Amino acid sequence: MSAHQYDHGHTAAGWVGCGIATVGAAVAGVGVCTVSGPLIAAGLGIGVAGLLVTWALHLAGWGKGPGARPREEWGWRVRDSAAPGGHADCLGCRLAGRGRRRVERAGRETAAVPVRSGAAEPEAALVGAAGTDTAR
Repeated sequence: MSAHQYDHGHTAAGWVGCGIATVGAAVAGVGVCTVSGPLIAAGLGIGVAGLLVTWALHLAGWGKGPGARPREEWGWRVRDSAAPGGHADCLGCRLAGRGRRRVERAGRETAAVPVRSGAAEPEAALVGAAGTDTAR
C-alpha cells in the first residue's frame, strides 16, 4: 500500500521511461559539449527508444491512464486493470487502437429519434440496437 494519501501516478512504465530518457539526455548532452553529431543522434535515438518502451509498458498494463486510479492500484508495482480495454482519454491507447474509438462505436448503436406520443411536440427517445424504444 502506498504511504501517500493521493495517487501520484508513479508506475513501472513511468519509472523505466524516465530512466531511459535520462540516459538519452545525458548522452545527447555529452554530444553537445564535445560537438559530436553521432553522440547527439545516439542520445536522441535513446530518447525515442525510451518513448517506445514506455508506450509498450503502458499498453501492457504497467502504466496508467489519465485521471485517478482506484486506491488498490496506487502502488507503482501494480498492473492497471483497465489497460486491456484502453483508457477513454489516453492518446497512447488511441494510437494503439484502444480507448475512445471503441466507445464511439458503441455510441453509434444508440441514437436519438423523435417519437410522436400524441402530444403536439415530439419527444426524444432512445432507440437501442434491437430497435426497441426507451423513453428517457
